[in-house]
Amino acid sequence: MSEFRAGFAALVGRPNVGKSTLLNALVGEKVSIVTPRPQTTRHRIVGLVNLPEAQIAFVDTPGLHDGGGRALNKAMNRAASSALADADLVVLVVEALKWNDGDEFALRRVRESGRPAIAVVSKVDLAKPRDRLLPFIQSLAGKFEFRAIVPVSATRDSNLDRLKQAIVAELPESPQLFAVEDRTDRDLTFRISETIREKLTMELNQEVPYGIAVEVESIGEEDGQQVISAVIWVDREGQKPIVIGAGGARLKRVGSAARREINAMTGKRCHLTLWVKIRENWADNAQALKALGLE
Repeated sequence: MSEFRAGFAALVGRPNVGKSTLLNALVGEKVSIVTPRPQTTRHRIVGLVNLPEAQIAFVDTPGLHDGGGRALNKAMNRAASSALADADLVVLVVEALKWNDGDEFALRRVRESGRPAIAVVSKVDLAKPRDRLLPFIQSLAGKFEFRAIVPVSATRDSNLDRLKQAIVAELPESPQLFAVEDRTDRDLTFRISETIREKLTMELNQEVPYGIAVEVESIGEEDGQQVISAVIWVDREGQKPIVIGAGGARLKRVGSAARREINAMTGKRCHLTLWVKIRENWADNAQALKALGLE
């Protein structure tokens, strides 16, 4: 009888290659927020996959990126580097038919980690023309000694079982690392704050999302429903009216979208109150980042 295997598989890659979408598809539920904006993921988030013969602790990481002088960017790169250092296996996620300097930077960090690595070619359902896919995979194989290269489509659940098996083969023999009923290492407070930030990011223009953080101030219960109060922090005075919107319309839309998802997440009705406050240049302030759980 083969031994049980368990370990950490760090999902790394440049920003916006589909790491969080892939994580959610592998786990079978949403544990990491997803938006079309690069650098949506700011934290190291564990999503758990339990198989009869193994437990995979996938670690979603902020996109590895060069430069970025703000304290927030440095903290995100540190979170990704820490996940690399602690991983049993690195899973480099690249987008089908796309390879750029960001991918080169991510591969360099994988190489420097000294960890065994698997490559995932994501979004293969969007790859056109299809006959370029095989040469792309062959080119990728020439860049590093990957233990396996697996093309997948997370949105179509295509090839995910093959990817899990390729990962299990590289994990050490070990007892379970987390309880079998767990799906993530993050608590409800964190998941609620991230849900609100996701809805904000979807609503706002290109620049504002990077100056926004969400902090859940309280969670209670009243008349059989959850009562949640959260603060949306912006880093400049001019951002506050943008977040609130004309007559409070944008904040209302964000609150409604977040509330629906929180209801589904918890199985309870919730009353959500959102406040918008200013914390000047919080993304450049190490103390503020620590207070917001970003360090």
